[in-house]
Amino acid sequence: MFSRRARWDAPVNQLTIARQSRDGLLDLTESNPTRAAIDYPLDELSDALARAARLPYSPDPLGIRSAREAVAEAIGAHPDDIVITASTSEAYSYLFKLLTDPGDAIATATPSYPLLEHLAAMELVPLQPFALELHRRWELDAETLRHAIGERTRAIIVVNPNNPTGSFVAREEQRSLAAHGLPVISDEVFLDYPLDGSGTTFADDDVLHFALGGLSKSAGLPHFKLGWIRVGGPPAARREAIAALELIADNFLSVATPVQVALPEILSIAPRIRSAISQRTRENLGALKVSIAVKSEWQLLPVEGGWSAVIRVPQTRSDEELALDFLDRGVVVHPGYFFDFERDGWFVVSLLTPPDIFREGIRRIV
Repeated sequence: MFSRRARWDAPVNQLTIARQSRDGLLDLTESNPTRAAIDYPLDELSDALARAARLPYSPDPLGIRSAREAVAEAIGAHPDDIVITASTSEAYSYLFKLLTDPGDAIATATPSYPLLEHLAAMELVPLQPFALELHRRWELDAETLRHAIGERTRAIIVVNPNNPTGSFVAREEQRSLAAHGLPVISDEVFLDYPLDGSGTTFADDDVLHFALGGLSKSAGLPHFKLGWIRVGGPPAARREAIAALELIADNFLSVATPVQVALPEILSIAPRIRSAISQRTRENLGALKVSIAVKSEWQLLPVEGGWSAVIRVPQTRSDEELALDFLDRGVVVHPGYFFDFERDGWFVVSLLTPPDIFREGIRRIV
């Protein structure tokens, strides 16, 4: 009696079952900064929201003007090109509604975070995967992408930098994406967190594109529930897309007024939170490099940016069996198949993990 929009009967994997029966595990998959012992300026954040809560409700489908102006100033855009959403997930939902009809599809790079698959399923939009290629770095191959695009492909999604590979979408790769003439959705929630590389926002005036960001990552505030879409491309297409997004958003009006009103203050506080998070990820990445160096048969893949690190190991068993073995040592990691790696021999850890837990967890599995 339920729709096809969700996998209501999806089985629980063995790793989840095994984890539920154990206590005292060292979790190296923590991606929630509010649970990662990050020092927050809580009094300042509370005061900003308290002041904003006094204002009356005056909704704007695209977002309160002051909020759009604050985002535009922070990311170097024009306020008229900004759409405020309750989250990046909601931004994806809006864009799927904007760009696809029943039977249409969207091309997307793999490996990638599994949330995207679920968001697309909720909209009944099939994804057409194309694999990133690992050479000296994770790269977007133009020929691989060309073969993934079909007659009903309506957009291309890239994550910049990618989660979990940490690879930025280089300028030449951005040009390769734009050459197909399809709208590009560039998820840039981790763009503010370079590690061993650097990246830039997607920018191409010849193709309609949508860059996604939000407080969840840029300010380490997932519970504040505010994201944004920056619309770019040819002026006529850009204005038409924003008008359509306004119509879509007007049916939901989901973004809370207080967080929008407080957004200028929140964004002025955000650099300090980002700095603390960046210090954490750099510290853990440095420790990981030292630890992995003693395992000659293991390889820490390039980490250009983001909060995750990918480790390649000999392909002697399945990723799930490897993760279960680590669980027996009291350590939780993400097996590679969670992110649609093409074969076994990978696991992923979060660099956001509190350092003492991270170091001990890596010590146990190494």
